[in-house]
Amino acid sequence: MPLAIDPLIRLTGLSKIFHTDEVETHALSGIDLDIKAGEYVAVCGPSGCGKTTLLSILGLLDTPSEGSFVLAGEPVSTLSAAQRARVRARAVGFIFQAFNLIGDLTVYQNVELPLKYRGMPADERRSAVLAALDRVGLLHRLKHYPSQLSGGQQQRVAVARAVAGRPLVLLADEPTGNLDSANGAEVTALLRELNQDGATLVVVTHDPRYLREARRTVYLFDGRLVPGAPLDVEVA
Repeated sequence: MPLAIDPLIRLTGLSKIFHTDEVETHALSGIDLDIKAGEYVAVCGPSGCGKTTLLSILGLLDTPSEGSFVLAGEPVSTLSAAQRARVRARAVGFIFQAFNLIGDLTVYQNVELPLKYRGMPADERRSAVLAALDRVGLLHRLKHYPSQLSGGQQQRVAVARAVAGRPLVLLADEPTGNLDSANGAEVTALLRELNQDGATLVVVTHDPRYLREARRTVYLFDGRLVPGAPLDVEVA
């Protein structure tokens, strides 16, 4: 998959409809959105506006009901589940609010696990894991378990896990939501540095810091993009 496509992500007429008990819910409606390689985009809006659904589609965890999704020049909205899994493993890095680390694996093993799923050779995995942990300042913790780390350190491990495979795009879902202000500031600074180094970031957030950090803010309301929404819009 090519690495220098402009835009990196293109959504055209994208909609997502959920059907439950004869109720039709339009989670997303007619989304047109381009994201360039190297951009830092914050996605915000009130609860239930479709932010998480959008992130799930961008991360190839879900498929749109209508419209198209092109990633790095390749249409991905119609791929099979197995094909999406292969593209997701190589192209997308996830950072979750709840860290999602495996408690009985060490820091090293948590960062290494997705690379094993990709079939990366052991020597390449080791180099990638050590480089990622060095990038987030946690080489000295590689033999520790998640329970031995602070919340901020756990989230930095999650960032290392996300970047170790050098994905095309990093998707972050409320990455500071479970952190105090000091640890949240550290993670915010780390994501800023990753973007400055060329990483493409899409961050779903209620945190006003990301509205200042992001190069562009995308507002969702009732599943639709709201152009020109003010920065002081209520997003909590």
